[in-house]
Amino acid sequence: MTLIVGLTGSIAMGKTTAATMLSRLGLCICDSDNLVHDLLNSGGAAVPGIKKEFDGVVIDGAVNRRALGQKVFGDAAALASLEKILHPLVREAQELFIKRCRARRSPIIALDVPLLFEVKTDSICDYTLVVSAPSFVQRQRAMARPGMTLQRFKATLDRQMSDTEKRKKADFVVCTGLGKRHTFNQLFRIVKRITK
Repeated sequence: MTLIVGLTGSIAMGKTTAATMLSRLGLCICDSDNLVHDLLNSGGAAVPGIKKEFDGVVIDGAVNRRALGQKVFGDAAALASLEKILHPLVREAQELFIKRCRARRSPIIALDVPLLFEVKTDSICDYTLVVSAPSFVQRQRAMARPGMTLQRFKATLDRQMSDTEKRKKADFVVCTGLGKRHTFNQLFRIVKRITK
């Protein structure tokens, strides 16, 4: 049997770092952001639908992510249209990933999904894991990202379920505000516990 762990967390909470650490602990990782990149690249399954829905964002057969971002940023209806195209395709790719891992008899895999609870991907997971840090740490990390603005940061937070809600829904909460060693130790204990 292959155990499925859903990994999530709000922006700048340390999800990418946690995913890397879980990979080091032997888990196969399915990164939803990478799936979206593939869907938007030349030949990607999302390109025709996005071309039809959003004028001028497909260039040389691939979606220009910056142009698409400008169309949907601050426009709830446009964002909803985009999500209607992307979410089913991401779910399809996740299901294919799970099928391949089961065929290889992988004991445990992680689905790295920023909107895990929002899009109900937690329903296919055996366990859910939320990474969390104090809000001042989150803000510092987010604002250190290239191109990040306070407006963009706040808009992202508004679109996501709150950290408090995510922690309530999670089977495990990993505190990432005390350094990487502390984060790794928590993940190590969690993986050990769920694979017993």
